[in-house]
Amino acid sequence: LQWSSPPEAIKHFKSQEIWFPPPQFYELCRLCNFSSLHELHKFGSDRALEGCERWLPVMLTASDGYIQLLPGDELYPEDPDCTGEKKIIMSTDKRVEDLMKEGSVFHRIVIKNINDLAVYVNIQAKYKHINPVMINSDSSDYNSRL
Repeated sequence: LQWSSPPEAIKHFKSQEIWFPPPQFYELCRLCNFSSLHELHKFGSDRALEGCERWLPVMLTASDGYIQLLPGDELYPEDPDCTGEKKIIMSTDKRVEDLMKEGSVFHRIVIKNINDLAVYVNIQAKYKHINPVMINSDSSDYNSRL
């Protein structure tokens, strides 16, 4: 184990030295908004009483990958299967690229393969939270110095 900043961790993920599940990749992208630990602490303190939201990612299977849909995305179901009782399976014959071109309201993680993730968010975060920096795992444009 070793300490890594969010950009360093994403770099290790990109080089397949380590692996993160999509939710952790999403949160690392969120942390890339902050240039210092002090800035992150101030943000957390300032919004601490605002509340939070529990999410259920919904998987959409495309012909060449997957999209984890999050609340607010235009494809997110109105009544997600939170209990697993309905056994709802979302799938399409369309390619991920086509779904991205057709869409306009995004809150999703695109999964091409286990080490090729991308976060797309263009909705306003609730409770004064901050959206993740939209980083594709094959990109190297990282601004955080945490």
